[in-house]
Amino acid sequence: QTMETPKYELVIEAKDMGGLDVGLTGTATATILIDDKNDHPPEFTKKEFQATVKEGVTGVIVNLTVGDRDDPATGAWRAVYTIINGNPGQSFEIHTNPQTNEGMLSVVKPLDYEISAFHTLLIKVENEDPLIPDIAYGPSSTATVQITVEDVNEGPVFHPNPMTVTKQENIPVGSVVLTVNATDPDTLQHQTIRYSVYKDPAGWLEINPTNGTIGTTAILDRESPHVQNNIYTALFLAIDSGNPPATGTGTLHITLEDVNDNVPSLYPTLAKVCEDAKDLRVVVLGASDKDLHPNTDPFKFELSKQSGPEKLWRITKLNNTHAQVVLLQNLKKANYNIPISVTDSGKPPLTNNTELKLQVCSCKKSKMDCSATDALHISITLILLSLFSLFCKSFL
Repeated sequence: QTMETPKYELVIEAKDMGGLDVGLTGTATATILIDDKNDHPPEFTKKEFQATVKEGVTGVIVNLTVGDRDDPATGAWRAVYTIINGNPGQSFEIHTNPQTNEGMLSVVKPLDYEISAFHTLLIKVENEDPLIPDIAYGPSSTATVQITVEDVNEGPVFHPNPMTVTKQENIPVGSVVLTVNATDPDTLQHQTIRYSVYKDPAGWLEINPTNGTIGTTAILDRESPHVQNNIYTALFLAIDSGNPPATGTGTLHITLEDVNDNVPSLYPTLAKVCEDAKDLRVVVLGASDKDLHPNTDPFKFELSKQSGPEKLWRITKLNNTHAQVVLLQNLKKANYNIPISVTDSGKPPLTNNTELKLQVCSCKKSKMDCSATDALHISITLILLSLFSLFCKSFL
């Protein structure tokens, strides 16, 4: 039997002289603590509990209540709950609320209405401490929980996701890239799906809203800053006809194969040399190409035909990507444009016809003066013309 308080205090009095009034008296207080034994099993307050949960949601769905006539906050009173049937997928868990001793039943793996709209769990409750001999857990220490799963409009799902495809970077505008496939998990609602573009960073793609066919609206360019590691990524939406509509997102990765569509570029574009230089090796030129092998180096360097009877410079290949420009004689101070062509190894190859600007400068005491001599020539010419005009007027 449970007592109202597990502690009693007794005041004990002792008298000598046989208890006569003339005797002396002494008192003492005795405190008696009564340990509770687990002689009452916990019992559910009802045999069946009801719970409702939306599919796709996790968390506590119902609190199960029990009664126990043992002393509260003891191992003989604290409840331990166990799901003994109806949880093969481990979608449910139950824990004890330490303040109320209630069983908190939770969904830990989202439920799917389309798989099962109802679940029945059988739950037993025991104490932390074992029952004393001759006391057993009875039928009231088990209860069932009837769980109803509510249907929720779920977004369509792309198959597969992400989607991958490989295309050449120069396929014609209007080419089909891929036809996507999205299905609606709400199989009992018979919904329709419409597709749309969500993120298309370069603006290269479109999608047929009804059949999911993705096509190009521009030339795909592997060298675009929107392409990372040869892969262009775009996102698409599949929207069902529910109320309200639900949306699913699909990712498309397009691996772009390289095409020789970039001419090589030359660097540097400016070189300087002293007009009395002893070393006539003017500059080492390098070439680079945005394309991939085999559409890049080895590069071919050539000089365009030089006008006049004298050849003033020569270009010599150093390796697959560099060449040396050499003067064949010292030149007078002026600016020169050296026409150079550089060709890549693609099939067909592409050629860049460009010019190297060469400044021949006057060098004195380690100072290089590269100002053009044209202005000096013009000034002298104007002075001579002015003198000639004055000379003519004096005879008129």
